[in-house]
Amino acid sequence: MSASRIDFGLPLAVIELLARVGSIASITLLVFLFAGEGFHPSEISRNEWAGLLFFPIGIMIGMIVAWWKEGLGSAVTLLSLLAFYLVYGYLLSNHIGGWVFIAFASPGFLFLLHSLFSATGEKRAALRTVRR
Repeated sequence: MSASRIDFGLPLAVIELLARVGSIASITLLVFLFAGEGFHPSEISRNEWAGLLFFPIGIMIGMIVAWWKEGLGSAVTLLSLLAFYLVYGYLLSNHIGGWVFIAFASPGFLFLLHSLFSATGEKRAALRTVRR
């Protein structure tokens, strides 16, 4: 009886690299966008603060946390994106068009993918050691 073994080594490393580089690029671009626009907090309405809380603040916090705890960080990133669409888009009836918000949060999907594959690999390794 042969045990099937799946080695996620290189693909997992590539996913992690893409997630980290993507998170740096997203955070940097978001910071530059807000700095270039001349961010004036006193001119922002309460509805706009509701949107800003989730995007970009929640997205950036989630990606920063994902560098240490991928599962938690990806959850914060993706839940912030979902909350942004629900609260700012649906409940406050603002039109959110395009995929740009999802593109900025895409490293969160990669962190989630890496976290899931890492957990799968660890479970398989633990099962192999128990069976020996």
